[in-house]
Amino acid sequence: MAFEWEKAVSLKSFLKKNPLPETPGVYFFLDEQKSILYIGKATSLRDRVKSYFIQDIATTRGPKIELMMGKIASIGYRKTDSVLEALLLESELIKKYQPMHNSDAKDDKSYNQIVITKEPYPRVLIVRGRDIEQGKFSFPVKYMYGPFPSGSGLKEALKIVRKLFPFRDKCAPYEELSEKQKTKAKPCFSAQIGLCPGVCMAEVSAKDYARSINHIRLFFEGRKSALVRQLTKEMKAAAKGQYFERASEIKGTLFGIQHIQDMALIKDDIRELSRHRIEAYDVAHLGGSASVGVMTVVENGRPNPSEYRQFKLRGEHNGNDLSALDEILKRRLQHPEWTLPELIVVDGAKLQFGVAEQALLGSELTIPIIGVVKNERHQPERLIGPEALRERFKREILLANNEAHRFAITFHRKRRGKEFLSA
Repeated sequence: MAFEWEKAVSLKSFLKKNPLPETPGVYFFLDEQKSILYIGKATSLRDRVKSYFIQDIATTRGPKIELMMGKIASIGYRKTDSVLEALLLESELIKKYQPMHNSDAKDDKSYNQIVITKEPYPRVLIVRGRDIEQGKFSFPVKYMYGPFPSGSGLKEALKIVRKLFPFRDKCAPYEELSEKQKTKAKPCFSAQIGLCPGVCMAEVSAKDYARSINHIRLFFEGRKSALVRQLTKEMKAAAKGQYFERASEIKGTLFGIQHIQDMALIKDDIRELSRHRIEAYDVAHLGGSASVGVMTVVENGRPNPSEYRQFKLRGEHNGNDLSALDEILKRRLQHPEWTLPELIVVDGAKLQFGVAEQALLGSELTIPIIGVVKNERHQPERLIGPEALRERFKREILLANNEAHRFAITFHRKRRGKEFLSA
């Protein structure tokens, strides 16, 4: 087999002196048979891989990662010139090898893809895989790259690529406009700021635009050397033909490729390392009527209301909070497109804890659970669940639980009011 990594070091060698370079790249966790357990990208290969080998790995990265760490026999790596290239290469390799512990990036339907459409002037767009699968994406697809689990990272990546190779996304080609529309046509906003080559004003031919799309393809496919060779050839041809302005533009693009400024992606990489997502669940009803459930999210110590979810309960629970919680958790776990948490919080003691355990077991997931036990005044009295997590994330756990209680009451009152008005 031809290995994807440039070099591989034994786990013993890594732990002794960490010989990995301080450069961007992609790393591979390998078992005894050199099978790939996990593929990841890094701003600094040395620092990123080192971050896995800490004493409280289960607390900081979760039990799934801890399980993987027990299987690692060696570490492979491939250097890249930028974090952007590492991000694109990571996605390509995960899709190719489907490593067991890259579950977050396996589902093509749930995550974002980069799409190049099949049109005379192709669009370059970010599209959710599920929209393509369900026929919600209305344009014919010619090339597709991904999946990319990080939506924010992908948007930043495409911004960088677009500065190097301007492309069309929304504007209509000039030749597709009616004669009346042509008289009123003006450059789209992207063209005005240099991110679209002027498709909307016929400022670029279909042939030249196709050449630019091919450049983008080579970059997305990780064929940087071929891209540089092609651009160098085009630059020399332009200079020989005395098209000096075009030659200068290509020279600037070549410089940009070799000196990619991807600070936004570096920041995203740092955020990924420190991310802690906690989900809390609660139920609200009045004597079994107007039953609702909610999910709230605390990320990096702060509530993230954009990730909150409401559930109108479908089952006949008759005030049974346990069966209501079971329904909520099972419905939530039917959404693989929602980021999985590092910790789940339920309102209650052993019975609620057990319901959550069974729901996770049915989905073949291993996520730690914390139960918030309340006193007769409905105030938190104690926490049950893994001690290390209770201590480390006590503030965030209580915050998530309090948010869930507040959100559930608000949603219940709203629904009860609607039912009263419709009665």
